[in-house]
Amino acid sequence: MRHAHAFAVALSIAALTSAPSAAQTFPSHPIEIMVPFVAGGTTDSIARMIAQRFADRWPHQPTVVNNRPGGGGSIGASLVAKAPPDGHTLLVTTIAFAINAGMHKQPYDALKDFTAVTELASIPLMLVVHPSLPVRNLKEFIAYANAQPNGLDYASSGPGTSTHLAGEMFKTMTGAKLVHVPFKGNAEILNALLGGHVKAHFALTASSLQYVRNGSLRALAVTTEQRLPDLPDVPTIAELGYPGYEISSWQAVFVPDGTPKDVVKTLNNEIVAMLKTPAVDARIRREGAVPIGSTPEQFAQRFKNEVEKWAQVAKSAGLAGTH
Repeated sequence: MRHAHAFAVALSIAALTSAPSAAQTFPSHPIEIMVPFVAGGTTDSIARMIAQRFADRWPHQPTVVNNRPGGGGSIGASLVAKAPPDGHTLLVTTIAFAINAGMHKQPYDALKDFTAVTELASIPLMLVVHPSLPVRNLKEFIAYANAQPNGLDYASSGPGTSTHLAGEMFKTMTGAKLVHVPFKGNAEILNALLGGHVKAHFALTASSLQYVRNGSLRALAVTTEQRLPDLPDVPTIAELGYPGYEISSWQAVFVPDGTPKDVVKTLNNEIVAMLKTPAVDARIRREGAVPIGSTPEQFAQRFKNEVEKWAQVAKSAGLAGTH
């Protein structure tokens, strides 16, 4: 717990013995949902679903979504870390939050300055290649990459993203000679990939599944622990001889550390209930994601594991402290 809030939190705990619980009076003023990325995309979309849920449940207090992009998500996260720990300021972010924490020093401590509320959704990745590449499976892909004098280029949506670290973890575990080529985003990658200008990509299924289905791209393996229902014939990287290889992008909700537990529980209950509604479930799945809705305790443990995992991957790849 941050020292700045320790005394205030101690006073609030003492006050709870004679006052109504924080959850009974929550929300007492407007709620702000911070999205540390530009508007549009799955993360922003889910944040706006949460805002609508809160507006329906608590019409007496407005809920606003604030997009504060920059620093790979660290600018928006910094603002939430400094916000009052009362549940009225939420951070809706992605796996980048864990990756950044493991790669380089941030103006906050991701594990100590925030409290997990829930994991919202998970987005699988898959290794896709241009059909002109003379490979049909993972073994052939690795052999082909290693046969190239300078290695084989693979695209990512930028340093420190899930599509980048998926490739770095793959290189470390398989010994494949891959060369990272960063792009500015998924749209730019797809143009280059579909045009054959870059041959491989650890793609979010949300953005690439349609191209695999129509034959524009070839899927060699998925990055999840289990095969995907949408791609039952595509094996996992782990089952092909690399146990422990697993990565899925995700969206999650955090609040500042020190937020009362009953308020965290209230927020969790509302968001999980929203995720279970047929309309929201269907909408998230249409975007290629899988709704999760974990408890605060479940996601706190998962987040801790993720930070440690990506710190190790970044160190092994020589990326720690480089961005």
